[in-house]
Amino acid sequence: MMLELCDVHVGYGRTTVVHGVSLTVPSGGVVAVMGHNGAGKTTLLRSAVGLLRPRSGAVRIDGQDVTRLRPHERVRRGLAYVAQGQQSFGQLTARENLQLVADTQPRGLGTRRTDEALDLFPALRGLLGRRAGLLSGGQRQQLAIARALITGPRVLLLDEPTEGIQPSVVTEIEDAVLELTGSGELAVLLVEQHVGFALAAAARYLVLESGRVRDEGAGGAEKEAQVRAAMAL
Repeated sequence: MMLELCDVHVGYGRTTVVHGVSLTVPSGGVVAVMGHNGAGKTTLLRSAVGLLRPRSGAVRIDGQDVTRLRPHERVRRGLAYVAQGQQSFGQLTARENLQLVADTQPRGLGTRRTDEALDLFPALRGLLGRRAGLLSGGQRQQLAIARALITGPRVLLLDEPTEGIQPSVVTEIEDAVLELTGSGELAVLLVEQHVGFALAAAARYLVLESGRVRDEGAGGAEKEAQVRAAMAL
């Protein structure tokens, strides 16, 4: 499974926010997109999931052009999106949040995928009866990722998964991402400002500034100084 963004130009109204960005996320790989607020990271992700249609360029999944497909049609092709901000249904329990998605899956499959998602985030098992609105930010983020995984995605889009959460949970999310991609079956496009986390998780990275690629290359902790320098310019 592969996600490709090819020379994507996208924006809002008459304003172009992303200018000609291209990237490829292979199965078993993580590509991180970094940059300051307003750099165009979330806009790029929204074009990948189908919430924004590019003015030019293309979005492809496994070589098939999906640029004109709606978000739910892309979900059917194996794409899942975890939006910024620890999204959950606050009045429902954690269990009910997961069950909403599990009930959309074939009989038995939703239960199995729920168990697998909870294996990635075992701390959630003790919180299933608690209302999601009473969970910490890190717990809500784990819940949001678990809910997305129940759909059985082959491409997972994560928008700022570590924003505003405690360092211990950042490590747990990083470990989960690496475990998910370790099987070689899942492609992850990660939008992130936490440079250390992004480079530890990603095989490749891009740094955006004003919607254009300022720097890109192979990931790895040794690139942190280079990336921080690129973001400081």
